[in-house]
Amino acid sequence: MDEQSSTVSIPVGDVELPADLMLPAEATGVVLFAHGSGSSRHSPRNVAVARTLNQQALGTVLVDLLTPAEDEADARTAELRFDIGLLASRLAGIVDWLAAERPAGNVPIGLFGASTGAAAALVAAASRADRVGAVVSRGGRPDLAGDALPQVRTPTLLLVGGLDEEVITLNERALAELGDVGELRVVPGATHLFEEPGTLEQVADQASAWFTTHLTRSAVPSRRS
Repeated sequence: MDEQSSTVSIPVGDVELPADLMLPAEATGVVLFAHGSGSSRHSPRNVAVARTLNQQALGTVLVDLLTPAEDEADARTAELRFDIGLLASRLAGIVDWLAAERPAGNVPIGLFGASTGAAAALVAAASRADRVGAVVSRGGRPDLAGDALPQVRTPTLLLVGGLDEEVITLNERALAELGDVGELRVVPGATHLFEEPGTLEQVADQASAWFTTHLTRSAVPSRRS
């Protein structure tokens, strides 16, 4: 399958955020990744999941949600990685950029969030219900989305490792807030980072199936005037 790979700077508010785009020919959708605490767009786990999505004709956007200066400050304080409002607003800005610039064409948009990135993805999905067609959380903290959870109208898959007991509990609570749009699946034998053999592959396969099912043409974003 022919693919187009590029690194771009996406303008969001008063900052420029670096992003790696991988766009298969004839992409049927595009998935924006929100990495977790202390990670980056080069996260090997997210890169691996992205490759599986690419093989299913889904474009992917892996982006750093913090600027280099912010990332340096966060390495000392660990504060910005938990600023869900900031991260969600930047994700929403990138969703708007994808809808306006259409680097993958006129296709629906999905969000994939890991750890704290999952909370940011859900807040962004709640604020961009007309543009986001599906959400997947990997080992996420959807509970940190707070009051935005009941406002989510987007089909959301919560994937948690079977040995990640505390996070399972937090996801169960979030699922109750999400209602009918949410589904929780537990990957047996997996810890928080899905480092056990075959577990990350299960995440990638389930995420791919979820996006393929829910990123339908009816979710194609329209331009705002």
